[in-house]
Amino acid sequence: MTWNFAMQAIDQIINSAAKTLYMSAGQINCPIVFRGPNGAAAGVAAQHSQCFAAWYSSVPGLKVLAPYDSEDARGLLKAAIRDPDPVVFLENEIMYGQAFPVNAQVLDKDFTLPIGKAKVMREGKHVTLVSFSKMVGYCLKAADHLSKEGVHCEVINLRTIKPLDKDTLLASIKKTHKMVTVEEGWPQCGVGAEIAALMQELAFDELDAPVLRVTGAEVPMPYAANLEAAALPQVDDIIKVVKSIL
Repeated sequence: MTWNFAMQAIDQIINSAAKTLYMSAGQINCPIVFRGPNGAAAGVAAQHSQCFAAWYSSVPGLKVLAPYDSEDARGLLKAAIRDPDPVVFLENEIMYGQAFPVNAQVLDKDFTLPIGKAKVMREGKHVTLVSFSKMVGYCLKAADHLSKEGVHCEVINLRTIKPLDKDTLLASIKKTHKMVTVEEGWPQCGVGAEIAALMQELAFDELDAPVLRVTGAEVPMPYAANLEAAALPQVDDIIKVVKSIL
């Protein structure tokens, strides 16, 4: 079942799991992992192709993880299972069939990744690209293209949507002084909107341009393939936005 069907259990997630620790005065933990496909699939239209990252990351008491590659999926899922609090684990079904190289450390049975720590996937000096899940791959493709034109992008894989790794974001903005966020979700109150607000609050003097966002369109997901593509961020969209702030 995808996260779209979690709307049928939203009360149990938001009002029960997320608030148990608080309402018990810290005496009762709720160690549960809610795991499933999130974001756009292919040809399943409005009710089965939406990103819930921003929804759940706004809820106190929930941790929200969104893996990109095999290392993320293995390390973050094991960390989520071991965590004493409720964790929302947002996968992407389009990526289930993709393979990524991993080293021996990742294959170790005790391998985990820290919750709340992002990963710099690619070093750069001109613009920081921030994303999570499937869109990290799009950012890497955009960075490859832009590097051929002499623009070197730093690509950050958030891994954790909540709590956000502010330190990694701030360290990058102090180096590049420009930032673009990329997500499949809708623009209003999105993950990128939160990051833009944080950068304005915590690193205003470091910004040489506004933090810009590449998001899904403000529309329910269409069924037709051409309209579906138009409603989601594409690599060319990222390239265009990056060039607009150079």
